[in-house]
Amino acid sequence: MAEFPGKGKVAILKTSPETVLDDVRQVMRLAGYQEALPKDKDTILKINISWDTWYPACSSTPWQIEGVIQELQAAGYPRLIAGHNDTVVVDARVGEINNKHRFVTDKYGLENWHLYEPQFEWVRYEPKEPFLVLDRVYPEGVYIPKVFYGRNIIHLPTVKTHVFTTITGAMKNAFGGLLGRKRHWTHAVIHETVVDLLQIQQDIHTGIFAVMDGTFAGDGPGPRAMHWHEKDILLASADQVAIDAMSAYLQGFDPLSLDFIRLAHERGLGIGDPEQIEVVGMDKAELPRFGFIQTDTFASKGQKMIYHGWLKGFEGVLLRSPLVPWSYMASNVYHNYYWYPFVGRKRVQEALETKWGRLFASYGDGTVVLPGVDPAEAQKLALAGAAVVGGALFLGGRLLGGLLNRRRA
Repeated sequence: MAEFPGKGKVAILKTSPETVLDDVRQVMRLAGYQEALPKDKDTILKINISWDTWYPACSSTPWQIEGVIQELQAAGYPRLIAGHNDTVVVDARVGEINNKHRFVTDKYGLENWHLYEPQFEWVRYEPKEPFLVLDRVYPEGVYIPKVFYGRNIIHLPTVKTHVFTTITGAMKNAFGGLLGRKRHWTHAVIHETVVDLLQIQQDIHTGIFAVMDGTFAGDGPGPRAMHWHEKDILLASADQVAIDAMSAYLQGFDPLSLDFIRLAHERGLGIGDPEQIEVVGMDKAELPRFGFIQTDTFASKGQKMIYHGWLKGFEGVLLRSPLVPWSYMASNVYHNYYWYPFVGRKRVQEALETKWGRLFASYGDGTVVLPGVDPAEAQKLALAGAAVVGGALFLGGRLLGGLLNRRRA
């Protein structure tokens, strides 16, 4: 049972582009960040980059980061660090530029840590309490960034759905910081994984906090190929379970029906029942319900067949063998050479005409990178990629066929 300042308390505020920096600072104060984060410790801002191009509600917003930095610096926090990790399909160095994160962190003089780079040591973590799943996923040991020990962390997620966890927020934001490139190995047990990660965080960090941006919010097949919505809302909390529960509640889901929230609640790592959560800043009885839905992409349907469906028996071969790069290629082709040019780019252009889109464009030099601007070229690349993926599937099919024949023999 974890006890910490701010447990079970979530601050929620409505906001606008004209007031958003002040509102970020206010929502932090309402949630009691100074009680949760010791001022004499370094503080890592765990920035979320779910795509290395800008898409509404996908990644941390520049105003979210800026408001947090302004408040912490004004309060006298001595050392602020922007923390990033990459994935097999997202380049964080590109993403921090296209999402205008680097403009903000440079403006305020933050150190910029890319935790996957060789100067950062990853060390074996020894759990104080039994894990739910991580010791089985990584029998050789769970390795985490050494620099996380003895520092505060602030997570900067957005309000959005997710193809594997229904919604994603503060708890899953740690997934992109604490685990390395093999974190996709945990997708079959992702709910239990993020609970284990919260247990690690409560052991190694001197304080944990989250500021969640719902200015743009996204539903459908998150965290990337979503429908965006202007929701004009901010959340903050020292309780990672409670802030995710209230985000789920706002989106229209029952928080305790989501396994990662229920499991964390049952283990006492936070409060996941909205009835037990104290909401400040807005009247809980007047909170909106967005009516969001969670759906899948073609790519996520295939992944779920591997994690939970008829391909489960071949998960090791498909995701932990030389075949693995083909799955990355398939995701890259789908999202960057099909979905974004032919679906997403139009949605981005429409978003840029909104109040929040105009605010996003105003950061930095005023330009917005729109990859895949030539659909004809994108079509050529998609066809080439499809041929490569088709070849991979053919080879994979032969390999699976061989394995099945051996089993029958």
